[in-house]
Amino acid sequence: MQGIAALYFLGDGIDDIAAQMRSGIGVEPIMECIIAIALLAGTILGARYTQRLLADARRSEQALGMARGAMAQLIELRFAEWNLTRSEGEVALFAIKGSTIPDIARLRGSAEGTVRSQLSQVYAKAGVANQTMLLALFIDDLIDPLAMPGERGFTDSKQQSV
Repeated sequence: MQGIAALYFLGDGIDDIAAQMRSGIGVEPIMECIIAIALLAGTILGARYTQRLLADARRSEQALGMARGAMAQLIELRFAEWNLTRSEGEVALFAIKGSTIPDIARLRGSAEGTVRSQLSQVYAKAGVANQTMLLALFIDDLIDPLAMPGERGFTDSKQQSV
């Protein structure tokens, strides 16, 4: 809409300049054309910027989808490796999501003692001591490719120069 208005004002300014060519061109039609050109340029730049923002949003959404998929695959793989029962898997998933024992018990319709017992089994099978360490296992696996220099295949700059 803004582009159409800019084109209209530009055309009107050009028409005014053409009409005044015989008697001398005034400042007003020239200013009208300059303002219309600025409005048109702003419209074009705004449209380009909006397109860039939409493309960035699509890329971010795709990256988030890939991360969600990677996390889901990693959880499924680890749960299978640890031979978690269905109930243990559900409790572990709630724990990974940050739920407390009372929350997990309420969501599953279980007693808190049952949830504590299941979490203890999950921690033992995973080789961790608590909920934070359980979550850290998954985060560590996801960010492994971004390991710090000197870790897992990366070398320090001092080692490279030797």
